[in-house]
Amino acid sequence: QVQLVESGGGLVQAGGSLRLSCAASGGTFRRNAMGWFRQAPGKEREFVAAMHWSVGNTLYADSVKGRFTISRDNAKNTVYLQMNSLKPEDTAVYFCAAAVGTGWSTPTPIETYEYDYWGQGTQVTVSS
Repeated sequence: QVQLVESGGGLVQAGGSLRLSCAASGGTFRRNAMGWFRQAPGKEREFVAAMHWSVGNTLYADSVKGRFTISRDNAKNTVYLQMNSLKPEDTAVYFCAAAVGTGWSTPTPIETYEYDYWGQGTQVTVSS
């Protein structure tokens, strides 16, 4: 059973930084992409960033472009989300996800239905 476990969330002041981690365990699986999403109270889950696992292409939501960076450590089976210049509107529960399929309409998947495995989420709160 594949498990994705996020960590690294917390409370930070506006302008600060956090690095989220997502560790995969529970068996081998062919992941074609890893992504980060977030969900604020009362809002739908939205795409943040994704990485094509074999090619390394990355894609970011416009709202985080230039501030967030997705990266990976193959040896640790972990994907990261470095978040800089955080804003109060970045406050949300952040989820990592893994996609095993292909055939996306974008270079990396950006829709929730394109992902097969999800972590439990980690809370990020940015104070003003």
